[in-house]
Amino acid sequence: MLNSRNIRKDFPIFNRLVNGDKRLVYLDSAASSQKPQTVLDIMNDVYEKHYANIHRGIHALAEESTELYEVARKKVSDFVHIPDPTQMIFTRNTTESINLVAYAWGRKFLKTGDHILLTRMEHHSNLVPWYMLAKEKDVKIDFTEIDEQGLLDLEDFQKQLNHKPKLVAFAHMSNVLGVINPVKKMTEMAHRIGAIVLIDGAQSVPHLPVDIQDIGADFYAFSAHKMCGPTGVGILYGNKKLLNEMDPFLGGGDMIRKVTYDGFQPNELPYKFEAGTPAIAEAIGFGAAIDYLSGIGMKEIHSHECQITAYAYDALKETAGLTILGPSAEKRGGVISFTLKDIHPHDVAQVLDSEGIAVRAGHHCAMPLHQKLDIPASTRASFYLYNDEADIDALVMGINKVKKVFG
Repeated sequence: MLNSRNIRKDFPIFNRLVNGDKRLVYLDSAASSQKPQTVLDIMNDVYEKHYANIHRGIHALAEESTELYEVARKKVSDFVHIPDPTQMIFTRNTTESINLVAYAWGRKFLKTGDHILLTRMEHHSNLVPWYMLAKEKDVKIDFTEIDEQGLLDLEDFQKQLNHKPKLVAFAHMSNVLGVINPVKKMTEMAHRIGAIVLIDGAQSVPHLPVDIQDIGADFYAFSAHKMCGPTGVGILYGNKKLLNEMDPFLGGGDMIRKVTYDGFQPNELPYKFEAGTPAIAEAIGFGAAIDYLSGIGMKEIHSHECQITAYAYDALKETAGLTILGPSAEKRGGVISFTLKDIHPHDVAQVLDSEGIAVRAGHHCAMPLHQKLDIPASTRASFYLYNDEADIDALVMGINKVKKVFG
């Protein structure tokens, strides 16, 4: 296992106490991760020494800022094995990346009567854009079912593919169930019937090695803020042929090659989809986060999380009145969502917070999945490289306090 106690020393936030004198036990990384000092330092350095707008100026600061920004793009591309950085578009987050595809690809290429295939475990970000598109274009949305363990039913997936969907979109890893889907196999199955494939990688890229080229998806989206990077910057990888065929998502500066009083010509990739001044320091900070994670090693991080998840699963399953959502530990990533008797998850989270333990409570932007599971909400503990067994022990003790408080 990683030495999480030493790793926490890299993250300034773990120096503070919460609720008076409580050590911070941060178990909410599936929502957003904490940031190491190196990321904070590089962003501060950009603003103090190098800041200017990019791609437009020829003075020293503009050239320095542009170079740092494009180096960050190359770092992120290499991290997920994208050989051509022009296929990697900076967006604000995973949500914007998926909306970009819905707007720029879906509105151009889908027509009345076409099918889109999703799954029952999707985050709202991979549901609502398609609902909006379906209403506008009169497109039908189908869903692949999950089994009693919460795993995706691949037989049903194949059955749904028989409807010949034009687009198949699914999460690499569920933010509620922790399920890691067989995305390469699913992509191959979808491509056999001629579908375009989009993968929501918001929960996978931060936690396990991801090779986008090996997976073979046409679009793949993820965010910096869940992987030790800043908020406000995300990624969309796209198949180059498709990106060239798509119209721009937003209009304005930097996404143009030429503008006249009669119209405009769009810029080359990736700038065609990067209108306006981007999150410059944040993108450069993302590059620093990639350096940090690479220095530790994604295989090592994933292995560590597997051990922590197994430890947590074994501890929580022995807790009376607690029901874990989803499959056994070896079939999931570092996420465990649960219900506790008749105690509302918000009450669970509030008592845990009084002990310095940060978890998530609610529907986790997956209301339809909770409806499918016939529960209004759940409590979610999620783990990362800075968590260890002591954090899990604190969680279990906190849950026992919840049970005492509510009798």
